[in-house]
Amino acid sequence: MKGLILLALAVFAAVEIAQSCKCETMKWATCEETSGTCECKLMIDDNVNQPIDCSKLIPKCFLMKAEMYRARNKLDTRTIVGKPTEDAFVDNDGIYDPECERDGKFKAKQNNKTEEYWCVNSAGVRRTDKGDKNMNCSELVETYWVRLQLKHKEVEGSGKVDEASLKTAMRDIIETRYGYDKNLVTEVQYDPAGRFIVADLKKEKTDRTINLGNLAYYMEKDLKVLPLFLDQKPFTLNSGPQNLKMEKIEVFYVDEKAPTFTMKNLSGGIIAVIVVVVLAVVIGLLILFFVNRKKMRYTKTQQREMDNM
Repeated sequence: MKGLILLALAVFAAVEIAQSCKCETMKWATCEETSGTCECKLMIDDNVNQPIDCSKLIPKCFLMKAEMYRARNKLDTRTIVGKPTEDAFVDNDGIYDPECERDGKFKAKQNNKTEEYWCVNSAGVRRTDKGDKNMNCSELVETYWVRLQLKHKEVEGSGKVDEASLKTAMRDIIETRYGYDKNLVTEVQYDPAGRFIVADLKKEKTDRTINLGNLAYYMEKDLKVLPLFLDQKPFTLNSGPQNLKMEKIEVFYVDEKAPTFTMKNLSGGIIAVIVVVVLAVVIGLLILFFVNRKKMRYTKTQQREMDNM
Protein backbone atom coordinates (compact mmCIF):
# COMPACT_ATOMS: atom_id res chain seq x y z
CA MET A 1 0.00 0.00 0.00
CA LYS A 2 2.80 2.36 0.95
CA GLY A 3 4.55 1.56 -2.32
CA LEU A 4 1.44 2.43 -4.30
CA ILE A 5 1.15 5.77 -2.49
CA LEU A 6 4.80 6.60 -3.25
CA LEU A 7 4.29 5.62 -6.88
CA ALA A 8 1.21 7.81 -7.13
CA LEU A 9 3.09 10.75 -5.60
CA ALA A 10 5.96 10.24 -8.06
CA VAL A 11 3.57 10.16 -11.01
CA PHE A 12 1.81 13.29 -9.71
CA ALA A 13 5.13 15.11 -9.32
CA ALA A 14 6.19 14.13 -12.84
CA VAL A 15 2.91 15.41 -14.25
CA GLU A 16 3.31 18.68 -12.34
CA ILE A 17 6.84 19.18 -13.71
CA ALA A 18 5.70 18.38 -17.24
CA GLN A 19 2.81 20.83 -16.99
CA SER A 20 5.00 23.60 -15.58
CA CYS A 21 7.76 23.00 -18.14
CA LYS A 22 7.05 25.86 -20.50
CA CYS A 23 8.72 29.09 -21.57
CA GLU A 24 6.79 32.10 -20.30
CA THR A 25 8.99 34.59 -22.18
CA MET A 26 8.88 32.92 -25.61
CA LYS A 27 5.80 31.25 -27.00
CA TRP A 28 7.65 29.63 -29.94
CA ALA A 29 9.99 27.71 -27.63
CA THR A 30 9.77 23.95 -27.26
CA CYS A 31 10.35 22.70 -23.72
CA GLU A 32 10.81 19.27 -22.19
CA GLU A 33 11.60 17.96 -18.76
CA THR A 34 14.97 16.20 -18.47
CA SER A 35 16.07 14.68 -15.16
CA GLY A 36 13.79 17.00 -13.22
CA THR A 37 14.96 20.07 -15.13
CA CYS A 38 12.91 22.01 -17.66
CA GLU A 39 14.99 22.68 -20.78
CA CYS A 40 13.71 24.98 -23.52
CA LYS A 41 14.99 25.60 -27.04
CA LEU A 42 14.14 28.01 -29.83
CA MET A 43 14.52 27.17 -33.52
CA ILE A 44 16.50 30.07 -35.02
CA ASP A 45 17.69 28.52 -38.28
CA ASP A 46 17.58 25.31 -40.26
CA ASN A 47 18.80 22.55 -37.91
CA VAL A 48 19.74 25.14 -35.24
CA ASN A 49 17.69 24.70 -32.06
CA GLN A 50 19.10 27.29 -29.66
CA PRO A 51 18.93 26.58 -25.88
CA ILE A 52 17.38 29.58 -24.11
CA ASP A 53 16.94 30.81 -20.55
CA CYS A 54 13.22 31.37 -20.03
CA SER A 55 13.66 33.01 -16.63
CA LYS A 56 14.35 36.31 -18.44
CA LEU A 57 13.73 37.99 -21.79
CA ILE A 58 15.25 36.16 -24.73
CA PRO A 59 18.12 38.03 -26.49
CA LYS A 60 16.84 40.15 -29.36
CA CYS A 61 19.37 38.64 -31.79
CA PHE A 62 17.91 35.15 -31.24
CA LEU A 63 14.37 36.53 -31.56
CA MET A 64 15.09 38.18 -34.90
CA LYS A 65 16.72 35.03 -36.25
CA ALA A 66 13.72 33.01 -35.08
CA GLU A 67 11.31 35.38 -36.85
CA MET A 68 13.31 35.21 -40.08
CA TYR A 69 13.44 31.40 -39.83
CA ARG A 70 9.68 31.22 -39.32
CA ALA A 71 9.01 33.66 -42.17
CA ARG A 72 11.21 31.64 -44.56
CA ASN A 73 9.36 28.49 -43.63
CA LYS A 74 5.94 30.15 -43.81
CA LEU A 75 5.34 29.67 -40.10
CA ASP A 76 3.15 32.04 -38.13
CA THR A 77 5.00 35.06 -36.75
CA ARG A 78 2.01 37.06 -35.54
CA THR A 79 1.29 34.60 -32.73
CA ILE A 80 3.90 35.79 -31.12
CA VAL A 81 8.42 62.84 -28.89
CA GLY A 82 11.19 62.90 -30.17
CA LYS A 83 14.94 62.38 -29.99
CA PRO A 84 16.33 62.67 -26.44
CA THR A 85 19.69 63.86 -27.83
CA GLU A 86 21.12 64.80 -31.22
CA ASP A 87 22.94 61.45 -31.32
CA ALA A 88 19.75 59.42 -30.80
CA PHE A 89 18.44 57.41 -33.75
CA VAL A 90 15.66 54.99 -34.63
CA ASP A 91 15.58 51.64 -36.38
CA ASN A 92 14.73 52.44 -40.00
CA ASP A 93 15.62 48.99 -41.35
CA GLY A 94 13.29 46.69 -39.42
CA ILE A 95 13.93 42.99 -39.01
CA TYR A 96 16.80 41.22 -40.76
CA ASP A 97 18.55 37.86 -40.38
CA PRO A 98 21.37 38.69 -37.95
CA GLU A 99 24.66 37.04 -37.02
CA CYS A 100 24.66 36.21 -33.30
CA GLU A 101 27.34 35.42 -30.76
CA ARG A 102 26.93 32.22 -28.74
CA ASP A 103 25.45 34.18 -25.81
CA GLY A 104 22.80 35.87 -27.97
CA LYS A 105 24.56 39.18 -28.46
CA PHE A 106 24.77 40.70 -31.92
CA LYS A 107 27.97 40.52 -33.87
CA ALA A 108 29.16 44.05 -34.59
CA LYS A 109 29.12 43.51 -38.37
CA GLN A 110 25.94 42.43 -40.15
CA ASN A 111 24.89 41.83 -43.76
CA ASN A 112 21.51 40.03 -43.77
CA LYS A 113 23.08 37.38 -46.03
CA THR A 114 23.70 39.97 -48.78
CA GLU A 115 26.74 41.74 -50.22
CA GLU A 116 25.97 44.89 -48.19
CA TYR A 117 27.51 45.24 -44.73
CA TRP A 118 26.95 47.61 -41.83
CA CYS A 119 27.78 48.03 -38.12
CA VAL A 120 25.18 47.68 -35.36
CA ASN A 121 24.92 48.58 -31.69
CA SER A 122 24.19 46.18 -28.83
CA ALA A 123 20.46 46.45 -29.69
CA GLY A 124 21.17 45.24 -33.24
CA VAL A 125 20.22 48.58 -34.79
CA ARG A 126 22.29 49.86 -37.70
CA ARG A 127 24.49 52.80 -36.69
CA THR A 128 26.55 53.32 -39.86
CA ASP A 129 26.10 53.62 -43.59
CA LYS A 130 26.07 50.40 -45.58
CA GLY A 131 29.24 49.30 -47.34
CA ASP A 132 31.03 46.30 -48.80
CA LYS A 133 32.67 43.35 -47.06
CA ASN A 134 35.71 45.49 -46.19
CA MET A 135 33.68 47.62 -43.78
CA ASN A 136 35.42 47.82 -40.41
CA CYS A 137 33.23 47.22 -37.35
CA SER A 138 35.89 46.92 -34.68
CA GLU A 139 33.54 46.83 -31.68
CA LEU A 140 29.93 46.32 -30.66
CA VAL A 141 29.00 49.76 -29.38
CA GLU A 142 26.77 49.62 -26.31
CA THR A 143 23.32 51.22 -26.14
CA TYR A 144 23.05 52.74 -22.67
CA TRP A 145 19.87 54.78 -23.08
CA VAL A 146 16.55 54.07 -24.80
CA ARG A 147 13.59 56.38 -25.06
CA LEU A 148 10.22 54.65 -25.33
CA GLN A 149 7.67 56.97 -26.90
CA LEU A 150 4.16 55.55 -26.60
CA LYS A 151 0.84 56.95 -27.73
CA HIS A 152 -2.32 55.69 -26.08
CA LYS A 153 -5.75 55.43 -27.63
CA GLU A 154 -8.42 58.00 -26.84
CA VAL A 155 -9.96 57.62 -23.41
CA GLU A 156 -13.62 56.71 -23.56
CA GLY A 157 -16.01 59.07 -21.83
CA SER A 158 -14.91 62.24 -20.08
CA GLY A 159 -12.49 60.61 -17.66
CA LYS A 160 -9.19 62.40 -17.18
CA VAL A 161 -5.91 60.48 -17.15
CA ASP A 162 -4.31 60.47 -13.72
CA GLU A 163 -0.77 61.52 -14.62
CA ALA A 164 0.81 60.43 -11.32
CA SER A 165 -0.75 56.94 -11.54
CA LEU A 166 0.29 56.66 -15.18
CA LYS A 167 3.94 57.39 -14.40
CA THR A 168 3.92 54.86 -11.56
CA ALA A 169 2.28 52.25 -13.81
CA MET A 170 4.93 52.77 -16.49
CA ARG A 171 7.72 52.10 -14.00
CA ASP A 172 5.90 49.09 -12.54
CA ILE A 173 5.27 47.39 -15.90
CA ILE A 174 8.98 47.59 -16.74
CA GLU A 175 9.60 45.42 -13.68
CA THR A 176 6.54 43.15 -13.56
CA ARG A 177 6.13 42.40 -17.29
CA TYR A 178 9.72 42.59 -18.55
CA GLY A 179 11.73 41.70 -15.44
CA TYR A 180 13.90 44.84 -15.46
CA ASP A 181 14.68 47.05 -12.47
CA LYS A 182 12.18 49.90 -12.50
CA ASN A 183 14.91 52.21 -11.22
CA LEU A 184 16.32 52.12 -14.77
CA VAL A 185 13.42 54.43 -15.63
CA THR A 186 14.96 57.83 -15.02
CA GLU A 187 12.02 59.91 -16.22
CA VAL A 188 8.44 59.53 -17.41
CA GLN A 189 6.74 62.45 -19.17
CA TYR A 190 3.13 62.76 -20.30
CA ASP A 191 1.60 64.97 -22.99
CA PRO A 192 -2.19 64.85 -22.53
CA ALA A 193 -2.91 66.84 -25.71
CA GLY A 194 -0.96 64.42 -27.93
CA ARG A 195 -1.64 61.38 -25.68
CA PHE A 196 2.11 60.68 -25.60
CA ILE A 197 3.89 58.82 -22.80
CA VAL A 198 7.67 59.18 -22.95
CA ALA A 199 9.87 56.99 -20.73
CA ASP A 200 13.65 57.23 -20.57
CA LEU A 201 15.60 54.14 -19.46
CA LYS A 202 19.30 54.52 -18.71
CA LYS A 203 22.05 52.35 -17.33
CA GLU A 204 25.66 53.04 -16.42
CA LYS A 205 27.82 53.41 -19.51
CA THR A 206 30.21 50.74 -18.26
CA ASP A 207 27.43 48.22 -17.55
CA ARG A 208 27.44 45.15 -19.81
CA THR A 209 24.99 43.00 -17.83
CA ILE A 210 21.79 44.84 -18.82
CA ASN A 211 20.61 44.82 -22.44
CA LEU A 212 18.04 47.56 -22.99
CA GLY A 213 17.56 46.41 -26.59
CA ASN A 214 15.87 43.20 -25.46
CA LEU A 215 13.30 45.13 -23.41
CA ALA A 216 12.60 47.59 -26.22
CA TYR A 217 12.10 44.76 -28.72
CA TYR A 218 9.61 42.91 -26.50
CA MET A 219 7.67 46.13 -25.95
CA GLU A 220 7.63 46.88 -29.69
CA LYS A 221 6.19 43.43 -30.37
CA ASP A 222 3.64 43.96 -27.60
CA LEU A 223 2.35 47.08 -29.32
CA LYS A 224 3.05 46.61 -33.03
CA VAL A 225 2.28 42.92 -33.58
CA LEU A 226 1.35 40.49 -30.82
CA PRO A 227 3.16 39.67 -27.57
CA LEU A 228 6.15 37.32 -27.63
CA PHE A 229 5.17 36.05 -24.20
CA LEU A 230 3.35 32.74 -23.90
CA ASP A 231 0.69 34.64 -22.01
CA GLN A 232 -0.95 36.77 -24.71
CA LYS A 233 -2.21 39.34 -22.21
CA PRO A 234 -2.22 42.74 -23.96
CA PHE A 235 -0.07 45.65 -22.86
CA THR A 236 -2.09 48.20 -20.87
CA LEU A 237 -1.24 50.92 -18.37
CA ASN A 238 -3.34 51.79 -15.33
CA SER A 239 -3.95 55.49 -14.88
CA GLY A 240 -6.32 55.60 -11.98
CA PRO A 241 -9.79 54.60 -13.21
CA GLN A 242 -8.67 53.90 -16.80
CA ASN A 243 -6.76 51.07 -18.40
CA LEU A 244 -4.95 52.78 -21.26
CA LYS A 245 -4.45 50.81 -24.48
CA MET A 246 -1.59 51.79 -26.76
CA GLU A 247 -1.78 52.48 -30.50
CA LYS A 248 1.81 53.44 -31.32
CA ILE A 249 5.41 53.10 -30.15
CA GLU A 250 8.69 54.58 -31.34
CA VAL A 251 12.05 53.70 -29.82
CA PHE A 252 15.07 55.99 -29.83
CA TYR A 253 18.53 54.58 -29.16
CA VAL A 254 21.47 56.45 -27.64
CA ASP A 255 24.85 54.70 -27.78
CA GLU A 256 28.05 55.24 -25.85
CA LYS A 257 29.53 56.50 -29.12
CA ALA A 258 27.69 58.62 -31.68
CA PRO A 259 26.52 56.88 -34.89
CA THR A 260 28.30 57.63 -38.15
CA PHE A 261 25.53 58.12 -40.70
CA THR A 262 26.35 60.35 -43.68
CA MET A 263 24.40 62.07 -46.44
CA LYS A 264 25.22 59.35 -48.97
CA ASN A 265 22.94 56.92 -47.15
CA LEU A 266 19.81 59.06 -47.16
CA SER A 267 16.73 57.29 -48.44
CA GLY A 268 15.31 58.09 -51.85
CA GLY A 269 12.38 59.93 -50.28
CA ILE A 270 14.60 62.25 -48.23
CA ILE A 271 16.86 62.90 -51.23
CA ALA A 272 13.79 63.76 -53.33
CA VAL A 273 12.63 66.27 -50.71
CA ILE A 274 16.09 67.89 -50.62
CA VAL A 275 16.15 68.15 -54.44
CA VAL A 276 12.68 69.74 -54.52
CA VAL A 277 13.65 72.28 -51.84
CA VAL A 278 16.89 73.19 -53.64
CA LEU A 279 15.05 73.59 -56.97
CA ALA A 280 12.40 75.76 -55.31
CA VAL A 281 15.10 78.02 -53.84
CA VAL A 282 16.91 78.28 -57.19
CA ILE A 283 13.67 79.08 -59.06
CA GLY A 284 12.76 81.66 -56.41
CA LEU A 285 16.14 83.36 -56.77
CA LEU A 286 15.83 83.41 -60.58
CA ILE A 287 12.35 84.95 -60.41
CA LEU A 288 13.63 87.58 -57.95
CA PHE A 289 16.58 88.34 -60.26
CA PHE A 290 14.42 88.85 -63.36
CA VAL A 291 11.83 90.94 -61.48
CA ASN A 292 14.56 93.24 -60.13
CA ARG A 293 16.16 93.43 -63.57
CA LYS A 294 12.83 94.42 -65.14
CA LYS A 295 12.33 97.08 -62.48
CA MET A 296 15.80 98.48 -63.15
CA ARG A 297 15.07 98.71 -66.91
CA TYR A 298 11.75 100.43 -66.26
CA THR A 299 13.43 102.96 -63.95
CA LYS A 300 16.16 103.72 -66.51
CA THR A 301 13.53 104.20 -69.28
CA GLN A 302 11.59 106.64 -67.10
CA GLN A 303 14.76 108.57 -66.32
CA ARG A 304 15.62 108.93 -70.04
CA GLU A 305 12.13 110.15 -70.86
CA MET A 306 12.32 112.81 -68.15
CA ASP A 307 15.75 113.92 -69.39
CA ASN A 308 14.35 114.35 -72.92
CA MET A 309 11.56 116.50 -71.58
